[in-house]
Amino acid sequence: MANAFFSDLLATISERGRTLLRRRDSADTKQDADGLIALCNALLSGRGEASGTAMAREVLDIYQELDAAGRRAFFEGLVRDFGPDRERLSKAIEKWRTRPDDEDASALHFASEPRRQELIRRLNRAPGGTGDLVAMRADLLGMMNGHTDLAALDRDVSHLLSSWFNRGFLVLRRIDWSTPANILEKIIRYEAVHEISDWDDLRRRIDPVDRRCYAFFHPAMVDEPLIFVEVALTETIPGAIAPLLAVDRQHLGIEKARTAVFYSISNTQRGLGGISFGSFLIKQVVEELRRELPKLDTFVTLSPVPGFMSWIKQDKYLPLPDEDREILKRLDDPKWYENPETTTQLRAVIEPLAAYYFLKARTPKGRLIDSVARFHLGNGARLERINWLGDLSPKGLRESAGVMVNYLYRLDDIEKNHEAYANDGEVVASSAVKKLLKGEGRRLLDMRLS
Repeated sequence: MANAFFSDLLATISERGRTLLRRRDSADTKQDADGLIALCNALLSGRGEASGTAMAREVLDIYQELDAAGRRAFFEGLVRDFGPDRERLSKAIEKWRTRPDDEDASALHFASEPRRQELIRRLNRAPGGTGDLVAMRADLLGMMNGHTDLAALDRDVSHLLSSWFNRGFLVLRRIDWSTPANILEKIIRYEAVHEISDWDDLRRRIDPVDRRCYAFFHPAMVDEPLIFVEVALTETIPGAIAPLLAVDRQHLGIEKARTAVFYSISNTQRGLGGISFGSFLIKQVVEELRRELPKLDTFVTLSPVPGFMSWIKQDKYLPLPDEDREILKRLDDPKWYENPETTTQLRAVIEPLAAYYFLKARTPKGRLIDSVARFHLGNGARLERINWLGDLSPKGLRESAGVMVNYLYRLDDIEKNHEAYANDGEVVASSAVKKLLKGEGRRLLDMRLS
């Protein structure tokens, strides 16, 4: 209610400001990138709160009306015309050289800040501004696509978003059948791991006694889940997704539940890509579950491996002998998993490859290849188990040859595991996973290093 009150108040201020702007200048603002840049300059030079809020809303509204070419021209204008004030920066540098004290260091810091950062802050004051800026960054990311000309702008936007979306501002809320319908609709739409087919499917995931769903929200985007986690309560660690999602499955009595399985974690806002919500969001969900269900003693994921098959197909990462390549060709048969002989032969090749993929394979920049692995290891999990034929859905077969993995979250080890990965790049893994590197996996490593 408090958020709604202040949102309404801000909207009223903005609307009064628009009235003032209309009285002051009856001419229409030029509806193109040049006109928008001019309006941004006016916004930075203004001082009035009401007119500034209204002008910020006007900038965001006009931006939304631009086509792709206009939006790119606008971004290029922000890079070109809204950098640091060079004269002010030169004076600050000279003062620092003459007398390098704390006060001059602070002045140098503020003088070096690009003008577009203050512009973004002022745009954020508009009603709905935070959400619009997140959407604007999604456009920006789409236009960058490996190009560096807009990188300076993205650094400034992501710098501010990282401050506004740090985990201290995020609120954890449980999603259940009593959650407002507009939020439930977004859960259906944003589900990125295992598609939710309809409302009945959603209800099967959030309503039964042995199911939970949690989402993180930001106070400035109260109806927009930023990331949500679907949880199954089970007796033991599962190795396949189908039994968890089965329409006719038997519900587990809550008194028998000992394991919480995070089987789907979806980030919903493309504009927040690369913005860390903090390293321990999963830990918050674990603590919430333990408060409600103190008998739970095991917390694991059942995770997809979305980049595994594409990695296998890249020869430069994978020096395989001819006999193994011949076996891998059997994956081209859409029904390969129904043939016991084929699955046995493929398993002997793919499981060691999967262990190598997680424990040793890296991108040219030295990062783990798998984004899901980076997320969970960064959150302090241990790579616990590789599950053969864990996901036989078309997507699972296409992306990972059916392989799924379990990451284990042990509360006493989360911070230690996180530090090992963050500081040293170490993949904390169970002995069962490490053993898969022996033999075939060890040979692959030797071949690559030779």
